[in-house]
Amino acid sequence: MILEFSFRFDQFSIFIASSIAIFTLLIGLYALIFMKGNRASGQFLVYFFLNCFFAIGAVLANNLILLLFFWESLLLTMFGMIMVGGRESYKTAIKAFIIIGITDLCMMVGIALTGQLAGTFTMSAISVSTAGLGGFAFIMLMIGALAKAGAMPFHTWIPDAASDAPLPFMALIPGALEKLIGIYFLTRVSLELFKIEPASWASLLLMIVGAVTIIFAVLMALIQKDFKKLLSYHAISQVGYMVLGIGTALPVGIIGGLFHMINNALYKSCLFLTGGAVEKEAGTTDLTKLGGLAWQMPVTFACFVVAALSISGVPPFNGFFSKELVYDGALERGWIFYAVAVAGSFFTAASFLKLGHAAFLGRSDTKSKEAPWPMLLPMVVIAAACIIFGVYNTLPIDRIIAPILGSHALEGHKFSGLPANMFLVLMTLIVLAGAVLNHLYGVKKSGKAIGAADHIHYAPVMHSLYDRAEKKIFDPYEIGMKLANVAARILYGIDRFVDWFYEVFTVRIVLLFTSLIKWAHSGNISTYVIWSLVGSIAVLVMAWR
Repeated sequence: MILEFSFRFDQFSIFIASSIAIFTLLIGLYALIFMKGNRASGQFLVYFFLNCFFAIGAVLANNLILLLFFWESLLLTMFGMIMVGGRESYKTAIKAFIIIGITDLCMMVGIALTGQLAGTFTMSAISVSTAGLGGFAFIMLMIGALAKAGAMPFHTWIPDAASDAPLPFMALIPGALEKLIGIYFLTRVSLELFKIEPASWASLLLMIVGAVTIIFAVLMALIQKDFKKLLSYHAISQVGYMVLGIGTALPVGIIGGLFHMINNALYKSCLFLTGGAVEKEAGTTDLTKLGGLAWQMPVTFACFVVAALSISGVPPFNGFFSKELVYDGALERGWIFYAVAVAGSFFTAASFLKLGHAAFLGRSDTKSKEAPWPMLLPMVVIAAACIIFGVYNTLPIDRIIAPILGSHALEGHKFSGLPANMFLVLMTLIVLAGAVLNHLYGVKKSGKAIGAADHIHYAPVMHSLYDRAEKKIFDPYEIGMKLANVAARILYGIDRFVDWFYEVFTVRIVLLFTSLIKWAHSGNISTYVIWSLVGSIAVLVMAWR
């Protein structure tokens, strides 16, 4: 097999690469002001723009080995950007490095097997079955893609990074680029390299991962009392919709998943930017200390409202249309997947009602002012895109996303505009109305906006589960570290035993036999005669037998 330095410039790769460049430009402008005064701002910006270069390289690569080079380079820039956050950020940087590094090793195995089975590493020439070793290769590649996208169970470093990493990192990496790169590669793997079918085990596996990611991450987001940490869990939850949509292996679901990918990058990065503006001007993201910012930061508040309505799936914003397409595909594959996706939307809306109410409405002693225009401009542009991609969703769906599947797969269907299935639309409106009622009930019961979800948080069963989750009992990284600690102690004990055996036990045995030999060979002639007699008798006895 020849390792070719080849790139692919088709509509899909060019669209994702262009999106990466645009997000990097907008968030980079924001970062110039946000990082002003930080001694490591120059170092951060170097990693920031190098990350853009490697991300575009990974998207355009048409060779799995070449893609792997750019993919692994992203791990280094991510590590560097997190490390800039402060003294304690190295723990999160190491955690992210270990989690992503292990999953990248899985991806390497998948690449090696795929290349061996296909006879080439050129992505456009690969078509492998998911049977036998091909299935194992698919799982290994899927793990690499899901980890990069931030899906469960490879997500646990993201909430930690929300506290430790600079805000522009969160807006760019978990907010936008991770989803674009990870879902891009997952799409290539699922639709081109292996071509999964709706009834296949691979399709079911992806849908299960997507559904689990949606519901568990959004439930954790619901109870957070920090602006950035709440957003970080939603960055995890939203990738579940993308994975679920692609996992349906149906055109409507795949288009919905891909449309949600770009929509999420828009509203999620905008939400993180609003959080950064609040942090920069108010000096905190602790929701217990915030309130009344809508009047002090009106532009930031307006951008937050647009992005929050988008992520909650409120029509006519972009998130509504992509979610409806995912719902359509999920319902066709099984009502349980649809039910989980809709439940995720309920808790998403509930989360942002709590967040918006606590941070921007109500009363607070916090004094703030509007963020500088270089920080506002990216927010306004992205918020405007959320509206445009909703009202004019025919533009991204019909002209950019749908052609990725090809005319044969689409079979003449149109997926833009209001979804034809009015049942889905009505259910969405009912769920959103339910979220509003839930918020009003929670605020009335707790007496404060930040307690709007307390009746869910402290419910009998949920309370114990939340306690365990907040103590990281379910964190795969923490579980792995505990197992590694146990293994290290066992290996340390074995090492000490080996050292004791050779350095103490063996030496004592030698000394004992040396003492016996010394005692036996005392130099007395009668003693030697006796030993000779005993030896002779022993020889005769053995010979007689």
